[in-house]
Amino acid sequence: MPRPEPSKMGKCNGRCTLLVICSLQLVAALQRQVFDFMGYQWAPILANFLHIMAVILGMFGTVQFRFRYLIFYAVWLVLWVGWNSFIICFYLEVGNLSHDRDFLMTFNTSLHRSWWMEHGPGCLVTPVLDSNMAPDDHHVITVSGCLLDYQYIEVLSSAFQVLLALFGFVYACYVSKVFQDDEDSFDFIGGFDSYGYQPPQKSSHLQLQPLYTAG
Repeated sequence: MPRPEPSKMGKCNGRCTLLVICSLQLVAALQRQVFDFMGYQWAPILANFLHIMAVILGMFGTVQFRFRYLIFYAVWLVLWVGWNSFIICFYLEVGNLSHDRDFLMTFNTSLHRSWWMEHGPGCLVTPVLDSNMAPDDHHVITVSGCLLDYQYIEVLSSAFQVLLALFGFVYACYVSKVFQDDEDSFDFIGGFDSYGYQPPQKSSHLQLQPLYTAG
């Protein structure tokens, strides 16, 4: 028997709101992925890729009424909040963390830093000539005049991701609960059919008796 569409989701309520949140998450993650690629930030690139896959799965589960996919999406959002919280602490230098150790974001494969370091709003980049500090194939620069330092741009980006993830988690739990309740209700109502239940029917039996005649 085909799976019914939950009646409670007929109007644009929690389900439509979750689709809007997922769409915002997808756009924000793709935008972030572009800038991380330009900055060769391999750790964030990998995390963004997994996040994009999880969001697409969450959208599929919302459209197709699959609450198990939404549970997976909600669990991933918990991990996503943890990752972005680490990035916030990293760039704000909480505890022993320091944004000077940007090799953590590149898996120690390059000396590149955030793309926003040189391309932030109002930033003026000046190359330092004849510097012995630069390794091979690299150059030393000075950045000045930035209206907002790149650390705070990264922090704001991660904070926005956390905000979307919190809303997504709440609505994913709500919608998955509605899906599960409607599925359980459908199984209960359709349970009689699986046992071949048929209502009692009135039946009349006509008994034939032999007829004897005098011959």
